Amino acid sequence: MNVSSLSQKEYKSTLRDLQIQLVKLQNHIIQNNLRLLVIFEGRDSAGKDGIIKRITEHLSPRDTRVVALGKPSDREANSWYFQRYVSHLPSAQEMVLMNRSWYNRAGVERVMGFCSEAEYQHFMQMVIQFERMLIESGIHIVKYYLDISKKEQIARLEDRRTNPLKQWKISPIDEVAIAKWNDYSQARNEMLNRSHSDTTPWHVVSADDKKQARINVIRHLLSVIDYQNNLNKHNDVDQNVVFQFTPQNLHNGKISN
Repeated sequence: MNVSSLSQKEYKSTLRDLQIQLVKLQNHIIQNNLRLLVIFEGRDSAGKDGIIKRITEHLSPRDTRVVALGKPSDREANSWYFQRYVSHLPSAQEMVLMNRSWYNRAGVERVMGFCSEAEYQHFMQMVIQFERMLIESGIHIVKYYLDISKKEQIARLEDRRTNPLKQWKISPIDEVAIAKWNDYSQARNEMLNRSHSDTTPWHVVSADDKKQARINVIRHLLSVIDYQNNLNKHNDVDQNVVFQFTPQNLHNGKISN
């Protein structure tokens, strides 16, 4: 796996400063009755769990929720697709972080054949409208796609298989993640192209370097909502690590093939 360009001392010091800012951001959200929804998508082992853990580590558990839904029940599978997610949306004063979201339909369901072509196309036609409706209702939405190289994914999946502390992360989907690398790439490209919009843009995270990914995602998240005494506003996000998606990214090497 990649060695970070940040030393452990520098990483911990920077992370602590940013986590203090996250507490300030949460206080602002609570005091102003705001609603923040943060969506994390990406390949298996891209580091979604690690980033979410660092964001929520020192936040109030009463006002912060992490949503990681499993396989839908029979009832959910036969309901409006977005319905199972609606009950998990943030209420006033809440921050909700989704570890995978309704974009399952454009990723794993698409690649693994868990949905029909008609269901997939209907989702792609509706998702921007759905998110626009949420924005108009007062929910702030931030979408991150964590991108890693094939070499890095192979190394992380192997570590997952052999590390006794990571056994809970193993899933049947892992076994085909590498074999279906190109299929996932194609599904990702179409998802980014068709669900990126001015109101709910995608932000791509180059996540081979876990420490840099965590630091820069938090920096970016802190820039989304203007809050009092924001000491992070002068710390620029590394545009090589977190950047807003454009179709050119699929061809200029900024996103893994």
